[in-house]
Amino acid sequence: MTQLTATASTALAGKIICPGDKSVSHRSLIFGALAKGTTTITGLLTGDDVLSTAAALRQLGVTISKPERNAKGQFIAAVTGVGLGAFAEPAAPLDLGNSGTGARLLMGVIAGSGISAVFTGDASLSKRPMQRIMTPLSQMGAEFTARDGDKLPLTVKGTRAPLCLDWQSPHASAQVKSAVLLAGLTARGKTSVTEPVASRDHTELMLRHFGVDVETTTHSDNSYTASIIGEASLTAADIIVPSDPSSAAFPVVAALITKNSAITVTGVSINPYRFGLYQTLMDMGADLTISNQRIEGGEPVADLICKSSRLKGINVPASRAASMIDEYPVLAVAAAFADGDTHMPGIEELRVKETDRIALMEQCLRKGGVEITSTHDSMTVTGASTHSGGMTIDAQHDHRIAMSCLIFGLASDRPVTVSGCETINTSFPEFAELMQSMGANIKNSISPNGDNI
Repeated sequence: MTQLTATASTALAGKIICPGDKSVSHRSLIFGALAKGTTTITGLLTGDDVLSTAAALRQLGVTISKPERNAKGQFIAAVTGVGLGAFAEPAAPLDLGNSGTGARLLMGVIAGSGISAVFTGDASLSKRPMQRIMTPLSQMGAEFTARDGDKLPLTVKGTRAPLCLDWQSPHASAQVKSAVLLAGLTARGKTSVTEPVASRDHTELMLRHFGVDVETTTHSDNSYTASIIGEASLTAADIIVPSDPSSAAFPVVAALITKNSAITVTGVSINPYRFGLYQTLMDMGADLTISNQRIEGGEPVADLICKSSRLKGINVPASRAASMIDEYPVLAVAAAFADGDTHMPGIEELRVKETDRIALMEQCLRKGGVEITSTHDSMTVTGASTHSGGMTIDAQHDHRIAMSCLIFGLASDRPVTVSGCETINTSFPEFAELMQSMGANIKNSISPNGDNI
């Protein structure tokens, strides 16, 4: 088990590149596999989650080159697509590790492919519910067999003639939306997904990038519909993956709460459906500048310039939750250093992520001397003038909890040690090294023979 310790740091500085966006990386591999021709992906995230998706696609008969670094340090890989409906039936289960995105999107692909596949994952993924995917895909003609009704290991028996569907999703979920649209690519007729509010739209943008006509509508009640016409075809198209805004959140918050800091994070996705955290931080008074805005690979990107700031507590609009659901743990850390209360409603989705992220952030911040309360779907953090730290936290192998607690330790009075950090590699390889390059005091606190240092 990897254990890291964060100690109070000063004057973080530097210009950094964060890893490629995880959501875009998953989709670039999957869409490249479904296209005819070869797609070159630049900036691919090589975290464990994305590598699990690549390994599963290889089992389905797709050729994917080994990622190699270019002169800028970005990873490049080539995907030779097989086209829609041409996946090979896998001889062994598809092990998606810790990747909920990879598992759910590939379930949508298999549902409309006419083949069967068994999905497995690690202990964390095996606890996550799949019913919200299974229900619409079953209505399209796929059949499911799962442990405890909707848990992995899970078998999907796809159909070669899926029914088109007009799915009214009770949740704003990019994974549900993407799975249904992916299954609908081989259906005859129009497949639509309507969400209560729009979730991240990387699937819609990338479908267009690969030549599929996608219709999107935001309704007067803020609900959102995405539609495609099935029996489509995808044409290979090179992808430039922007830096992941969810990963960039950690150095950004670290700079905001650490005295005398000024950093620049380059090439970060500023997709409006992923920008909620940064808007919230600016609402809290963050000295955060969006510069050099541009379009790369169909996605809006920019450089983020951030400096130490005096933050103030706010009420975060519940409508913003879908655009920043993965960033609430590190927002809770920022709120711990703000003046007053920060109330975060509408976040029940955090209860069913890799862990119960609300419960774990409560544990971390309370141990660190910060007042925090919660309900089933909210957190309220009262900013403190002192942050005692001096504790050990078990992140329960949740990468975002581990990194959030380490960021808290960078501005605490005493060190914060976090165990279960090995899953940081699922989304942010070289996290500790990148933070150290800016001056952050984060070190491995277990020696090679397993002893505490």
